[in-house]
Amino acid sequence: MNDRYAETNSSTSTRLGEYIEIMEETEPFVSRPGNMVNVNRQAQPPDEERESDNGSSRQSSAEAVYREPPPISMTRAYITVVILFAINLLNYMDRYTIAANLPEIQEFFKLDKSNVNSESGLLQTVFIVGYMVTSPVFGYLGDRYSRKMILIFGICVWSGSTLAGSFVPSDKYSLFLFMRAVVGVGEASYTTVASTIIADLFTGNRRTQMLMLFYFAIPVGSGLGYIAGSGIADLFGMWQAAFRVTPFLGVVSVIAVILCIREPRRGQAESNNRNFWNTSYLDDLKALKRNRSWMWSSLGFVSVAWVVGALSLWAPNAIKYAYKIQGKDTKNVDFLFGGITCISGFVGVIIGTVGAQWYRKYNPRADPLVCAIGLIVGAPFLYLGLMLAPILDYAAWGLILIAEILLFLNWALVPDILLYVVLPTRRATASALQMLMGHALGDALSPWIIGAISDGIRHHMDLSEDYNNFYSLQYALYITTFITVLGGGAFLANALFIEQDKLRIVKIVTGDTVTGIDKSTNGSLIVPVDVPVEDNQYESDSD
Repeated sequence: MNDRYAETNSSTSTRLGEYIEIMEETEPFVSRPGNMVNVNRQAQPPDEERESDNGSSRQSSAEAVYREPPPISMTRAYITVVILFAINLLNYMDRYTIAANLPEIQEFFKLDKSNVNSESGLLQTVFIVGYMVTSPVFGYLGDRYSRKMILIFGICVWSGSTLAGSFVPSDKYSLFLFMRAVVGVGEASYTTVASTIIADLFTGNRRTQMLMLFYFAIPVGSGLGYIAGSGIADLFGMWQAAFRVTPFLGVVSVIAVILCIREPRRGQAESNNRNFWNTSYLDDLKALKRNRSWMWSSLGFVSVAWVVGALSLWAPNAIKYAYKIQGKDTKNVDFLFGGITCISGFVGVIIGTVGAQWYRKYNPRADPLVCAIGLIVGAPFLYLGLMLAPILDYAAWGLILIAEILLFLNWALVPDILLYVVLPTRRATASALQMLMGHALGDALSPWIIGAISDGIRHHMDLSEDYNNFYSLQYALYITTFITVLGGGAFLANALFIEQDKLRIVKIVTGDTVTGIDKSTNGSLIVPVDVPVEDNQYESDSD
């Protein structure tokens, strides 16, 4: 009997390798509704009858479990990704409409000219504060309650508050700041859970590809925010008009979510609908604290958020001042910056994702290494672009384009790292806490810090107004180049642990860490588990 049990374990181990290969190389685990395998939900101890089953019976059962997909159709899965992408695009368009109309907003609210940059930086800061403070709440809810309802709530809140902000009178700047903070609350609820839905529909390289599509929305939406925000304001002759378009699209988005999105079971793509129970929130936090890949990738994300937050608000203004120094018209700066952001985002996300997929064939640490290379190599291009802006504007635009392409290599890879090193029942919490770190230490601070530093520098300059405005912002923005290098270092540290952390989660969700009884149930590796699953059940050799 012991020999037969050892043979079962050996067969199970072999099938684990096969299953990992299937996860990486095959189509996503999706199928037509009603095609589920009928597998018991209670683990049963092996009896003599099961022990006497031949190997071909066990193999047939295992293959049935492997190949039988979850109860969401492939068509619906792809439609879900497209809808989530469109909403995320709208999300970032709304966010960067502020930057496109910043001079008009400054003039409308009659901000103090001596501290105009620091007061304007608060617009981004309060938005991020609302975003980051509430994201852990939505992370907790997203791991335990209906993510579809959270999506609907988030879209309604941010669309309504955006519309309300466009009607704030000129003497109520504090009220306008409050409405931007509420917009952040709505966007936090959406962003926290959207990527986890994609994670539950796809695995392996196909998941990476779907995340690539989803995260196209960040740079492309940001660029469209500059272009559409400036264009609509010019068309109607008032900046408020730019804030009255996205709420209408928000209503359309809510209808699409209600009618088209069907929420998958958490972790269903990786485990073929295997059950996982939630652990306590405190246990979740302790597990994430021990997860070195998550910690280092989150620190890398902090640097990216810091740089993007600073550049998105202040780079267009700095270039406008550079144009004034050269005696050029500044009207097209927002369109050019928005177009460059769209192009660089599209190209950067594709290069980062496809490049990482190719590099994975040779190095399992490909994802964090690609992120590190993008940040470290991009730093000098960003520095030179800022330096040449008042002298050779075309060269500056080209350098900024290259810098942004390299900066955007990591947009789809960072969330993908999170999804494959964290248990399915903790992913919304992990995503929320990563956003909290990124925004608290990143783009909640950087716009205000850059604005305050530039104000301090400008007060000690005695050149003309345009020269003072440009050079004070230029010197302050140089800080971003050093932050990108620090972020590259964080991703290099991430590469030291990524392989073992990913393997640990694969073994948990496929059932390799459960008891021998569970492993032999129905002669298959993957069995339903109705007990809490901890991610320290399997510790890597380096732990």
